[in-house]
Amino acid sequence: MPEETRLDVGELIRRHPAEIADILATLKEDEAVELLRRLYLRRAAAEPLGEMEPEEAARLLAELNREDAAHILSHMEPDDAVDLLAELPPETVQDILSRLGTRTARKLGDLLAYPPDTAGGLMSTEVVALPADMTAEEAIRVLRAKAEEAETVYYAYVTDEKGKLLGVLSLRDLVLARPETPLRAIMKSDAITLPVTMDVEEVARAFDKYNFLALPVVDEAGRLLGIVTIDDVLDVMRKEATEDALKLGGIPAGEDHPLDPPQVSVRKRLPWLMVLVLLNLTVAAVIRQFEGTIAEIAFVAALMPLIADMSGNAAAQALAVAIRGIAVGAVGWANLPWLMWKELRVGILAGLALGVQIGLIAALLWGRPLFGLVAGIALAGTTIGACLTGGILPFLFRRVGLDPAMMSGPVATTIGDLIGIGLFLGLATVFLPYLA
Repeated sequence: MPEETRLDVGELIRRHPAEIADILATLKEDEAVELLRRLYLRRAAAEPLGEMEPEEAARLLAELNREDAAHILSHMEPDDAVDLLAELPPETVQDILSRLGTRTARKLGDLLAYPPDTAGGLMSTEVVALPADMTAEEAIRVLRAKAEEAETVYYAYVTDEKGKLLGVLSLRDLVLARPETPLRAIMKSDAITLPVTMDVEEVARAFDKYNFLALPVVDEAGRLLGIVTIDDVLDVMRKEATEDALKLGGIPAGEDHPLDPPQVSVRKRLPWLMVLVLLNLTVAAVIRQFEGTIAEIAFVAALMPLIADMSGNAAAQALAVAIRGIAVGAVGWANLPWLMWKELRVGILAGLALGVQIGLIAALLWGRPLFGLVAGIALAGTTIGACLTGGILPFLFRRVGLDPAMMSGPVATTIGDLIGIGLFLGLATVFLPYLA
């Protein structure tokens, strides 16, 4: 067992919960479960589990007996507890909920009903609602009394008797107001709210746009349901960025941890690689049509990998710009014509420069100016096609409901290869009598 876990638990629990979570994550499963049991006996297991990745925390919690698991969950923040429960089998969830107090079980059950990729799935219901006629002095007294129940107290939320959100006020305004001032007089009635069904990516954009530490979540009738805090949004943004990076790398089957067993990584990576083999057979079919040209002037084969590789590089640059623009909400379907015009100009300018470069190199290396011209035209055409393809495909895939991060890269690379190699070998065939 690592040195950190040989420390006395009394000393260990004086560390930040995030540090304890890191220790748990690096241990073998049986060692982590044993440490978790020891933390539970000291009533110090809830916060470290809340700091772990939900799937890792769920794996450890499932090894405890159900009574202990239920006790730990009852002391976790509701949103963290729900994230953990979502990773467990339904029968396990029901068993654990049945062992919780009625109020806690109902609260967690209600949160589990919201899809995890919505504001409702992110929110915490631990929020203090205050009536509009309450004075500032009374509000401060209530907030002090309920501070431990609420997840955070960045803002005070004012509601009517039916729970409808009327306004929000910052703690600064509350503290500086005269004690007898009613909340109605100092609240901001035009509060930014998150619909409970809002997608998590839209939630992240709202936080990025308005720079709040927390935002209230409301239902269709405007009733206050809970709050989403900035730490939850940061977790979402990190997870989304990780998923997009893995999908761009061709790993659509979930996160591939660097220390996963080989068989787990193969199971996640192999299916997409097998699909790519079939996709790239189209390029092989094009090359097969020009076997005669390659056989007669074999030196053209020397530049085929370069043409293919440059098509992928140019497409990857355009893809990165387009996918990021879509992800942060900077561009949408309406911007596609402008983006096509922009990528066309980028492709022409970059293609001309690259075409001249490879044309001169090929002419000098092989001593055939015409071959340099063929290579230059092919690379210029490839660059133009790759820029357009990389810029357009993410929008098309998103339009038809497919994931642009996963689908665009391989398809753009294949189309670029078809354009580049087809154009290169086609021109070489046309000028074959002069190149042979």
